[in-house]
Amino acid sequence: MFKKLHIFLGATVADAAARPMHWVYNEKKLKSFIKNKKNITFFKKNRSPFYSIKTGEVSGYNDVGQVMFKTLTQTKDQKNIIINFKKNIVKNFGPSSNYWKNLKLRKKYKKIKWQTPMKGPWIHQNILEAIKNIKLKKIITGGTKVNESDGYCAALPYSLFNNSDQKLKKVIRTVANRKISEQFALAKLKIINLADEGNKNPVNSFIRLNSKNDYFKDVIENIKKVKKVKNKPHNIVVKKFGKACSYPGTFNSSIHAIITSTSYKSAVIKTIKAGGCNCSRANFVGAYFAAKNGLKGIPKDWIRKTNPAKNILKHIT
Repeated sequence: MFKKLHIFLGATVADAAARPMHWVYNEKKLKSFIKNKKNITFFKKNRSPFYSIKTGEVSGYNDVGQVMFKTLTQTKDQKNIIINFKKNIVKNFGPSSNYWKNLKLRKKYKKIKWQTPMKGPWIHQNILEAIKNIKLKKIITGGTKVNESDGYCAALPYSLFNNSDQKLKKVIRTVANRKISEQFALAKLKIINLADEGNKNPVNSFIRLNSKNDYFKDVIENIKKVKKVKNKPHNIVVKKFGKACSYPGTFNSSIHAIITSTSYKSAVIKTIKAGGCNCSRANFVGAYFAAKNGLKGIPKDWIRKTNPAKNILKHIT
């Protein structure tokens, strides 16, 4: 069923590696955290200023993918995948979950100066809206307020099962219902697929294959912007395009990491060092290099440190 599951594993491990340093926007603090550190992956001490979970666990971005993966492994009839995915989104992120419990605490934190990270996971805006829309029984349930990577994260494991554009768009729109979220998510998946097929330069090939496709016009323009600053340091480029979670910035910074790195490990470390929403970028960068270099390219000790990896490995053939 999942012949290319190492690609999702690549995203999962990269997310877990970056997670303790998620959302560090203060450059001085970021530098102090990594100064003289030989290893900046899987920090034992949480450094995220907003939320704290155990090292080895994944962010809310990758957890959307874990929910889809679980749905795929437990659903016998393909027609029920989206229906079951919605049910599992509510179950994993909704009222009975730790994600939901932290909402009240977040509201309290917003009224005072944010001093310490809250304990437990952080639910994303897209998922909050999706849960509301699922309960309202809307046909398209994804969030519309932000342009973030939740749709891509949901679609990544699904794409290893069914790579139809039409099906992938439905999955993306289930949690992220904006055109920009769909376009950039689909572009990521196509670039990853090109890498998996052994293409020598997946990013350039994506541009060439879609040069006359108006749907990807904005995506291609953004890739060209990145190529112009290819020789600049990665942290400077990330700062230029924006460290936050939104498209197109998070996509652009990921592309820069991809075209300036040769290995899974170096690309993920580069992504972590740049700060900000490194987890959203790591989910793309990690999947890309796992597709390009295979399972062997993911450090074995990193896999061992990633809690959800155990379940994924059971299904890798």
